[in-house]
Amino acid sequence: MDKFSYISNAHVAYIDELYADYKNNPEAIDPSWKTFFDGFDFAISKFGEDEDGGAVKISSATTSAAPAANGALATKGTIMDMEQLPKEIKVRALIHAYRSRAHLRSKTNPVRERRDRKALLDLEDFGLGQQDLNTEFQAGNEIGIGTAKLSKIVEALKTIYEGSIGFEYLYIRDPEMLDWLKTKIEKEALSFNPSVDEKKRILFKLNQAVVFENFLHTKYLGQKRFSLEGGESTIPFLDAVINTGADHGVEEVMIGMAHRGRLNVLANIMGKTYEQIFSEFEGTAKPDLTMGDGDVKYHMGYSSDIVTTGEKKVNLKLAPNPSHLEAVNPVVEGFIRAKIDSQHKGDARKALPILIHGDAAVAGQGIVYEVTQMAGLKGYNTGGTIHFVINNQVGFTTDFDDARTSIYCTDVAKMIDAPVIHVNGDNAEAVVFAARLAAEFRQKFGRDIFVDMVCYRRHGHNESDEPKFTQPELYNIISKHPNPREIYIKRLTERGDFDAKIAQDMDAEFRQLLQDRLNMVKEKPLPYQQTKFEQEWQSLRRSKPEDFEKSPETYISEEAIVKVAESLTTIPKGFKAIKQIDAQLKQRKDMFFNSKSLNWAAAELLAYGSLLLEGKTVRITGQDVQRGTFSHRHAVVHDSTTNKPYNFLRELKDSKGQFHIYNSLLSEYAVLGFEYGYAMANPNSLSIWEAQFGDFANGAQTMIDQFISSGESKWQKMNGIVMLLPHGYEGQGPEHSNARPERFLQLAAEYNMVVANITEPSNFFHMLRRQLTWEFRKPCVVMSPKSLLRHPKVMSPLEEFTSGGFREILPDTKVSAKDAKRVVLCSGKIYYDLEEVREKEKIKDVAIIRLEQLHPLPKTQLMEILKAYKGAELVWVQEEPENMGYWNYILRMLYKDLSMDVIARKSSASPATGYNKVHVEEQTAIINKALKIS
Repeated sequence: MDKFSYISNAHVAYIDELYADYKNNPEAIDPSWKTFFDGFDFAISKFGEDEDGGAVKISSATTSAAPAANGALATKGTIMDMEQLPKEIKVRALIHAYRSRAHLRSKTNPVRERRDRKALLDLEDFGLGQQDLNTEFQAGNEIGIGTAKLSKIVEALKTIYEGSIGFEYLYIRDPEMLDWLKTKIEKEALSFNPSVDEKKRILFKLNQAVVFENFLHTKYLGQKRFSLEGGESTIPFLDAVINTGADHGVEEVMIGMAHRGRLNVLANIMGKTYEQIFSEFEGTAKPDLTMGDGDVKYHMGYSSDIVTTGEKKVNLKLAPNPSHLEAVNPVVEGFIRAKIDSQHKGDARKALPILIHGDAAVAGQGIVYEVTQMAGLKGYNTGGTIHFVINNQVGFTTDFDDARTSIYCTDVAKMIDAPVIHVNGDNAEAVVFAARLAAEFRQKFGRDIFVDMVCYRRHGHNESDEPKFTQPELYNIISKHPNPREIYIKRLTERGDFDAKIAQDMDAEFRQLLQDRLNMVKEKPLPYQQTKFEQEWQSLRRSKPEDFEKSPETYISEEAIVKVAESLTTIPKGFKAIKQIDAQLKQRKDMFFNSKSLNWAAAELLAYGSLLLEGKTVRITGQDVQRGTFSHRHAVVHDSTTNKPYNFLRELKDSKGQFHIYNSLLSEYAVLGFEYGYAMANPNSLSIWEAQFGDFANGAQTMIDQFISSGESKWQKMNGIVMLLPHGYEGQGPEHSNARPERFLQLAAEYNMVVANITEPSNFFHMLRRQLTWEFRKPCVVMSPKSLLRHPKVMSPLEEFTSGGFREILPDTKVSAKDAKRVVLCSGKIYYDLEEVREKEKIKDVAIIRLEQLHPLPKTQLMEILKAYKGAELVWVQEEPENMGYWNYILRMLYKDLSMDVIARKSSASPATGYNKVHVEEQTAIINKALKIS
């Protein structure tokens, strides 16, 4: 169908092609054309029959008669006048073109004329002319006005499609969705007339938005607030979406937005008190920094419960966010998905994500594409997102000509067949209509929809900025342009909807309320208000330094091991696995029930299964995580003949929790953000993102910097996300060796996250369980193994799973402390390289101590262990270049307490060599130097 959405006129060749397609496959063309051709074929097949199927006698008078008076149908018992047929087709083409391209002519820009985008909607473009305006056409039925004169058809089309709203939807390939939108657009849009109470509500919210901004501008001149002025219709929009959504089943809404308009949304949608906002502007309340350093007021999150106009209770959340525009998008989506999975039992209609974009950001930020591409994926679907663009036609100081190539900033929507509604921000009722349509569409179809509100920015990027430096012409217009509230009041009074005094009283009352609240704050300053935790987090507490001295016990019972093992080693009858999987399952069964010693994958899956037995949620995503990048995990296997998947832990007997494992789209930034949001919503979920290789985290650095490492300090939001970053030098080149641990260790401070490089399966098991055993939550970054996944010595006996907990340091058990002349401190896979050579060369005077956890550094434990090695030389050994890895961190943390040197690869701009021979030489040199082999 959509190949006909851009037809510019009704050329005969086009009609022929369309009719040929219809004859070949009637379902492949636009439904309206199918209906037309159905009737055309019927008329042709019945030509010459009367109403009862008998032959009609055609007289010369009949054949020479002029068309019926209405110009559409001949006399009763005959087919449509054949001379009229080509023009009927042309009128239908005109209607189709309006649906497809009239948005290019719609009056959506409140402050400047729209460019000529060559919509080609004039009568002449379709072989029609002024002489046809009084001719009646059956095509009028197509837009619901019945057989009508062409003049009436054109008038209706202009009213529907060239007004304050421009509709883009004809590219949608779902017939039901398309028909629903046509009905809403062509019938309800024409008849939309809010009740008096609804108009008062629109004016009330618009009044709040305008007066609030004006009040702040007057009282706090020059202070940054990233004003909503010019886009105040955002507040009636959100109000209408929330109220309509609640009427259609929404119980929870989460909004993600950047800074512009955020304070207005906090006050007039979220219900944050005006006193608290004024208090933050006054700066009289000193924040308690023991829980972190905080963030600026237009980045903070908020949560509240409201009662809608329909008497429905809705929980509202505004996600905290950094200045990185659009970075909050996947966080919101992940949060909502977690709520759908845990709180709403899979019913996506109860939880609604709303993402508010800027026009430059939605077009320019790649994260928008990634998140949009997630919309329909089973691992990331949230039942549809309402995207709202505050399109002020400028990005900081950049005109839209330099901000994008596409005509619209919302063109990414077409990728997923999401409809787009462009609406003039000065027409409050049109904005509210768009809001209601968007909410109803999302609730009915569970799909994304975009609303592009074209408006303007009254001030510069911030209130002290001068916008005329770069847009003098535009800002001359804006300076004289009335605000949306003034325009709406004028419209209401001109229509006689109600007296202007109502608006004046509303204005005066609200201004007085704001002044009273400000006076109150000035007289008695409020204490600083910390962000409240969600109810689900109330049972947790903040971490204390002593929490990191020793890990809690995280062992499980033998009975639990047997339950999980049986699930992990059993496939259903009739399931045919490939030979390699059969071999893997036999090995897995042998480890649990015979050798009773587990490798990395078995220990990992045992951790997940044990958490499920305790009622916890486990969610793992990343590229190819179901089998594992290195074909080690095999949490899901596939039937060799049907390809049907089997998820072992989904079938775990007595499981009280949920197990979700999804292969992600080829994205790091959005996927990591999604998992961070998922973990932020549910403290009882173990949320894991695994990179294919550790360096893939480079593509998600914004999430790491702005959310994972600093979120608790900025917003007092704990988070237990786990990042598994495959790391280790095995000669795979610079891109597949190094997960850049130095970056995480540079970000590590104030117990903000755990950074680990674990070398034993049982320790990995305990680390995973520790994430949900702690009475608080911390992000955990693991330099996870590659070659160690199948290393014969990387095995743990079952008794290590039924006792103890995570061990931050693994001391040397093979070399006596009194014999040691050198102590090697290291972390990760290099231990096994050192141990292999030490054993082979029978070296007895070099002890090797492993730091399994780098941050928080187990300094007390380390100093206690080193007491036994008095007089021994101390060195730090790593396989990463000296300027990377752990050395700078270790030096910074221990230089006052210990004297040591480093053995590493030379400082380098690249993480590793690309030549295997060179790699082997470098690795051998490190090992020999560490073990003092000449």
